[in-house]
Amino acid sequence: MQPKGEGASPSKRSPAVPTTEDQIKEKYLERAIRELNQLTHRLQECQGCARGNLMPVLGSGHPQADVMLLKYAPSAAEIEEGVAYYGRAGTAIMKSLKRLAVDPLAVYGTLCVKCPLADPSAAEPECVARVVEEIAIIEPRCIVVMGEAALDCLNDVQIPLARTVEPLPGQVQRLTPSIDVICTPDIDGSLDAEEPKQDFWRAFRALGDWYADLPPY
Repeated sequence: MQPKGEGASPSKRSPAVPTTEDQIKEKYLERAIRELNQLTHRLQECQGCARGNLMPVLGSGHPQADVMLLKYAPSAAEIEEGVAYYGRAGTAIMKSLKRLAVDPLAVYGTLCVKCPLADPSAAEPECVARVVEEIAIIEPRCIVVMGEAALDCLNDVQIPLARTVEPLPGQVQRLTPSIDVICTPDIDGSLDAEEPKQDFWRAFRALGDWYADLPPY
């Protein structure tokens, strides 16, 4: 029985509900980190692709980035380190971001084929399709798709509400109602000669204009 004059106390306390904008952002960030960790575990435990004892190459960057960089398959340096955009490609990207005044903390980089395979086209379709889950977790506003193979992958996987993206380097296209796309040449194939470097830069610098036009909220 309840003592006279006292209201009934709840049997279970309700969890604290975030009320300020900062608290809400923190909760979303915590969720994104948790979901990325869960995706990492699934990738590491997956036996679908014949990768032997080598581990998948994981995405890197901010879990709620405005910009997602998407390559098709890992380079030798990325396979060795286990992290996307490690090595020459990552160094070139960082220099380009600095020149374009794009905050590196607003960027997340990943791969279509995360397993280190001699023939990336042999990756299991369900393995490649995990990039859809990655996009859903990060919720980028723009995806920079590097190379024809990565573009084919993006068009083939089942992203909700997605339109077909055309191979138009340096042009901002709409992928979904909330995500833009910028196509560039493959960064890994653009580092050894001056003309491919220029082609990549001409396309990639469209990201600078796109980023500068982001509203400050």
